[in-house]
Formats: sequence, C-alpha cells, structure tokens
Amino acid sequence: MARFDPEILPPRALAQLNAGGRIGLLGGSFNPAHEAHRHISLIALRRLNLDAVLWVVSPQNPLKSAQDAAPIAARLERARELATDPRIFVTSLEQTFGTHYTIDTIEALQRTFSKARFVWLMGSDNLAQFHRWRRWKTIAQRVPIAVIARLDFTTAALASPAARFLQASRLDPASAPDLAGRTPPAWVFLEERLDPASSTAIRARGLWP
Repeated sequence: MARFDPEILPPRALAQLNAGGRIGLLGGSFNPAHEAHRHISLIALRRLNLDAVLWVVSPQNPLKSAQDAAPIAARLERARELATDPRIFVTSLEQTFGTHYTIDTIEALQRTFSKARFVWLMGSDNLAQFHRWRRWKTIAQRVPIAVIARLDFTTAALASPAARFLQASRLDPASAPDLAGRTPPAWVFLEERLDPASSTAIRARGLWP
C-alpha cells in the first residue's frame, strides 16, 4: 500500500486512493488558487458522483513562464486556505513523482494507485488549448475527462482541435455520474454558472503574490 508524507498527500486522500475511490484530478499552477478552482471542484463532486478531488499543484507549468510563478510553498499554502470542503485535498504529488507533464503525472498516479478511478477535470479554457499539451491524445486514452464551462470559452473550446478529434467519445451530460467508471476515451462538457475569477486577473491587479 502506497504511503506519503501528509504534507504531500493528506492521509484521508491517501485512504480514498488506496480504497479505489472515484477521484477527480484538477491540475495546474494555482498561481494563485482562487474561487473558480473551488467552484469547479464542487461542481465535479456533485455532477460526477466523486469521492474526492485532488488539486495537483504543479511546480512549473510547461506552458507558462517560470518568472511569473510564486514559490510552490506559497501556492500550496494559498490553495489550502481555499480548499475548505473536506472532500478537496491539496497535493504536491508532482514534486514527489518528479513529473512536469500531465500525462506523466496521470501515469504515475495510475501505477501507484491501481484501484482508484480517476477523472481529469479542466475548465473549458483548457480544452480550447488541450491540443498543445504533451501527448494529449494519450491523456484522453488513459483517463475520462470532465470539462466545466467557463465564461467566454464555450465556443472556442467546443470548436477546438481536441474537441473535434474526441467528438465521438463525448457523452451526454446525463451520463456524468457514471464517468469515473467509463472506459476512456470518454468525456463530458458540463455547463454551469461558474465563478469568473482567474489567476491571470488576480496577478494583473497586483494581488499576488
């Protein structure tokens, strides 16, 4: 059974993973974490029938400049302040695994927690540029994906190269509660009123770090 330092992976999250729980994965820089991250997680917990959501805080997003990133310790602290729901867990697993790309992190998680049923979570702004991610087609083949609509990104997301490529594996939102048990590729697009907060806007206003 896998073991981790509680600062890297909280014990209750570890128990869910080892027990084969239905786990949502929300990855990113969290530079800083904000209400939209929490809102996406709560929507996923409700709509996808998940046991937990892990915030996978990346040491460095490969698609973003390192100069703009606050130290990971500060980002983890801020994320923990916002992750107030007991089913949301903040982790620094990528530091432990030594991974930088989403596909490598997913593969490491699946090797380590073979019983867990993972769902990758993303806002529609990420779906719009998903085709830029390393081995994005393999990601879609390894794990079901839930996309939560974000203001002003729905049209671009659904017209994106990734959405078009994966169109045949898109499920009706009514199937969302079963997504964690689906064999990938499988994805849903969930339209809900979402908090408009963004890390970019918070930094632009000089509110972080």
